[in-house]
Amino acid sequence: MTERFRRGNPCCVPPGGPPVQAVFPAGPEVAGQARAYVREVLEDDDQALDADRLDDVLLIVSELVTNAYRYGTEPDDSLLVVVLTTPERVRVEVHDPRRKRPYLRNESGERARGRGLHIVDNLAARWDVDDRPFGKAVWAEVER
Repeated sequence: MTERFRRGNPCCVPPGGPPVQAVFPAGPEVAGQARAYVREVLEDDDQALDADRLDDVLLIVSELVTNAYRYGTEPDDSLLVVVLTTPERVRVEVHDPRRKRPYLRNESGERARGRGLHIVDNLAARWDVDDRPFGKAVWAEVER
């Protein structure tokens, strides 16, 4: 377990109401749709992220949503993407209907897959998986 992969309470408690969230049908285009949605949410935020941090968040969104689509859904399932912000951090959650938890795989030059959580682990201040009654939520927090 890496230093970034720490259990604990979420960083972000929305001060002015519920978190911003959207449901997407699971499919090969879902990562692009989720990235566009999160970009729009963060560009409308009162405290804009610099371009590098925004790129980090969007790459994390791509990795988490792609994993959720590939390993956490079946045909006709949906994914929930939640964005929470504070002056210190941005938190993104991706909810899917499967309880199977993702894990960091050993890196291999022979495999084309299996690097996504390593990317998340390197870019996020912390990340984790929370069980839900009907699935799980994989979340990551990026410092502003």
